[in-house]
Amino acid sequence: MSTSIVAAVAARKREERDARDARDPAGTIGRNRNRALVALVMSALWGGAAIIVVTTVAPAAFKVLPTRSLAGALVGQVLPVLFLAGLFMGAAVFALTTRGAPFALLRRIGAAGWIAGCAIAQVVIGPKIAALRVTIGPSVDALPITDPLRIAFGRLHGLSVLSLGVAMIFALLALVGALLALRAVAAPRDAQA
Repeated sequence: MSTSIVAAVAARKREERDARDARDPAGTIGRNRNRALVALVMSALWGGAAIIVVTTVAPAAFKVLPTRSLAGALVGQVLPVLFLAGLFMGAAVFALTTRGAPFALLRRIGAAGWIAGCAIAQVVIGPKIAALRVTIGPSVDALPITDPLRIAFGRLHGLSVLSLGVAMIFALLALVGALLALRAVAAPRDAQA
């Protein structure tokens, strides 16, 4: 009697597995879920780091350090790490998002904008700021407000802040796309339960 119960349970499990495999023969639901989860975690980690730099590290450096030059030097050491991490993490999120996956377009647009913001800040604006700092010398604040070098530095600084803001917005877009994708691939599983 117990053998027939075990056989019936095993047969039912086989039928459920066969039905699941018929709906998802390549296992794409599981892969999409894992990729969306990794994209979500990477976007959240980088976004959190960016928020900490913007809201805590930079303001604290300018408040605590004795000169604005030292504070600028400190933040200037932190930002390249953030931008390079953004480049790599954005590229990973882009690569993990396969065509046809749920919310793939949203995730790819988010990752592409995130990469672009970080790349512009790191590769285009960062070297120009570094070269201008060498030309200006130890303190930007020592220059008169109307000095063309100080004005150029201010513009580049503004563009760097803008690039970081753009990268943060697009990383958030990638995060939302990953979250929506997780919900979309979880829905078929929830329906089975």
